[in-house]
Amino acid sequence: MLTTTEVGATQFARYAFPPNELGYCGPDDAAVLLQHTTTGVGAAEVAHRATQFDGAWAYLEVIAEAVGLDPLDASVVDAYWVGSELLQSVDPDELLLRLRDRFRGQSGGLLRRVETSRDVLAHHGFHVFAVYPWAGLLRGRGDVPRSVLDSCRIRWGTVLSVADERLEVESRPLAWDGVELALGAPRSESVRWSSAGLSLHAAPSVGDVVSMHWDWVCERLSPARVDALAAATGHALDLTNALL
Repeated sequence: MLTTTEVGATQFARYAFPPNELGYCGPDDAAVLLQHTTTGVGAAEVAHRATQFDGAWAYLEVIAEAVGLDPLDASVVDAYWVGSELLQSVDPDELLLRLRDRFRGQSGGLLRRVETSRDVLAHHGFHVFAVYPWAGLLRGRGDVPRSVLDSCRIRWGTVLSVADERLEVESRPLAWDGVELALGAPRSESVRWSSAGLSLHAAPSVGDVVSMHWDWVCERLSPARVDALAAATGHALDLTNALL
């Protein structure tokens, strides 16, 4: 039987691979993560690589310390990428101090505008919207910042069709009206679930609700996890709109 840390390593690989493949974060040779999620081989190597994802690892450490678990425990990893009640165990004052210290060299983000610790959340969505520079570039930069934010956040949708290595998924894209960010009307998007026989998760079926990161499907989501992800996303959008 797999340990919770081995399960967490696989969960981490599912969500970390898409940006790693694009060269946005993490070490070279992203294929190691994809091969692991397909074969289950190399959990120790995935755990080693996880520490080289500067953004994600900082939050995993904070959540783990708050609940007394390993940073790659499955529940810790799920809290960061998707969301769960574990996030409420993190001391917001400590989190804000550590984020400002860890990412003080990050230019253009909204973190410097956060005035109270109650606004921070140890979730990927918070990092995308508050630490990365793209939200601060929304005004006057056309659709590029919105598109990057939409792809970089973890989004969810319902599988409409499966064809070879791609899926059609109905999801709500990020919308920007020049003043505020919000989730727009549902639309169909095409995403990958497999490449050359390798995948982040088993083949989805029509009607499944799945999570997506950049151009990849990461996994199926239960209704409770959809609710958790939607809540964390709503928190990030509310904060961003208040700071813009």
